[in-house]
Amino acid sequence: MPPAKKRTRTYDPAKIRAAVLAQFGNVRQAVGTLTEEQLARPTRLGDWTVRDLAAHITMAVETISHNLERDEQAKKPGLTLLEWPFTTAPRAGGIADDTHDLAAANPDLDALYTRTGQRIAESLAAAPDDRLLGTRTGAMTLADYLVTRTVELVVHTDDLNAAIPGLDIPYDRQALAACTRLLADALAAKAPGGSTEVRIPPYAVVQCVEGPRHTRGTPPNVVETDPLTWIRLATGRLTWPDAVAEAKVSASGERADLGGLLPLMG
Repeated sequence: MPPAKKRTRTYDPAKIRAAVLAQFGNVRQAVGTLTEEQLARPTRLGDWTVRDLAAHITMAVETISHNLERDEQAKKPGLTLLEWPFTTAPRAGGIADDTHDLAAANPDLDALYTRTGQRIAESLAAAPDDRLLGTRTGAMTLADYLVTRTVELVVHTDDLNAAIPGLDIPYDRQALAACTRLLADALAAKAPGGSTEVRIPPYAVVQCVEGPRHTRGTPPNVVETDPLTWIRLATGRLTWPDAVAEAKVSASGERADLGGLLPLMG
């Protein structure tokens, strides 16, 4: 079950719009350099090839224009940002099928990325931030939905970099920050409390897990890691035991083991 609704932090809509377009541009430029041999390589996403993954990224972003083209039917948002990460797992099978179909139908990835980029830019140019979108998981404002697209873009940028050593697609700073913060806030919503402090410098610090609330000095339970490691943990790309064993995360205190709370997204 998703967590109870909780007030979330706010994001600058103009910066998030720019971040989505910038990160999509980073991916587009990198995908354009890939050879057929590289596109046929496997990824860490089950049976997805790099070609499938590259096609999926356009699908994840094109939902912006698809949703904006639909009539605005909802009267108010029905899905909050903190609820969104917990809605993805049930749709994984359908998303995989759609991804394979899209990749098979669009052998020319350059044309697919060009078309997607043009549609997104055109649809966003005239759309207000408070426009309600009827997404598959519930109505959201455009401003909130664009924050979820930073998660899709950053997570799948990391998937591409993992599949092609040396590709090194850069991360737009605002996109990486928004992705990190949303997933950190989702953890705090899933395990409300104040006994454990999770630090993901330089972007996020959250309090979570039931227990004695810390108020002064060094917290007794502290978890600290870097943004990409956190994102991999939150999305199941990396397990908690492996992250601790590889010293990618530091955890001190009896309530600092987050293994039972992760991943947040399927």
